[in-house]
Amino acid sequence: MPQYHPFHPVPRTPNAKPPALSCDSQFHVFGPADRYPVRPGAAFEMPTATIDNALKMHRALGIERGIIVQATTYGADHSVVLDALSHAGSNYKGCSNAIVLKEGTESYINELNQAGVGGARFTFRKELGLGLNQSEFQRAADLLRELGWYAKIQPEKDGILGSVEYYENLDIPVLIDHFGRVDAALGINDPNLKKVLELLDKGNFWVMLSLGEKISVNGYPWDDMLPIARALIDAAPNRVVWSSDWPHPLSVKAPPNDAELLELLYRYAPTAAEQQKILVDNPAELFGFTR
Repeated sequence: MPQYHPFHPVPRTPNAKPPALSCDSQFHVFGPADRYPVRPGAAFEMPTATIDNALKMHRALGIERGIIVQATTYGADHSVVLDALSHAGSNYKGCSNAIVLKEGTESYINELNQAGVGGARFTFRKELGLGLNQSEFQRAADLLRELGWYAKIQPEKDGILGSVEYYENLDIPVLIDHFGRVDAALGINDPNLKKVLELLDKGNFWVMLSLGEKISVNGYPWDDMLPIARALIDAAPNRVVWSSDWPHPLSVKAPPNDAELLELLYRYAPTAAEQQKILVDNPAELFGFTR
């Protein structure tokens, strides 16, 4: 199994404090392995990154809320998320992996719901496994509607166009991760970006500004991501959220200090009003935090 880089060990304070009640809309928790073993057949295993490590990063950045997202590493067993939610407190909520909607019992799904899980992430990266076929996806989407959960989309490495037919007609809230995995080399002319913009026009689709440091083809300071981010923010200013994606799974080189990723958001959205929406108001609306 490949070895991937861990998170930056010394998160610093960003150049400007984010607004009160800012939310990191996606981060993961991994390990320790002796307590949370990876599922058989997992495509990857990350160095240990505990909820305490995550909370330390959030304190350094000034982040007060977060969404703990189940990694494919653990499949339908959400013990790591349930324990992290119990430890982190009421300012934190969870997002399941959608495989639990296929494999989990009704009582287990209810346990997740009661613990603060409010959505399910569908993985379309085939190399990670845990994908659902179209009929399984539809059954899962019907269950989401009953639960009042949102659908979360992890796009394929080359964008959303290869799988968008699964979810483009859903009538529940849908959050598309990682800019829709646009091609930064094509910029605002990328067909994937145009499709994301088309989906945002529907009114129930959301997009997460995350992974800009990996999607960028120019590298630090990731200037090629700015026009892409602006296109999304301008299209749906009330349905854009941000995440660190800590601890940066599958990083083949050392991840940046997480403060740099928050500062990148400040460049995407330079006004206080936009930062308030993206970091506080929009995630509160989508994830159900008290304003």
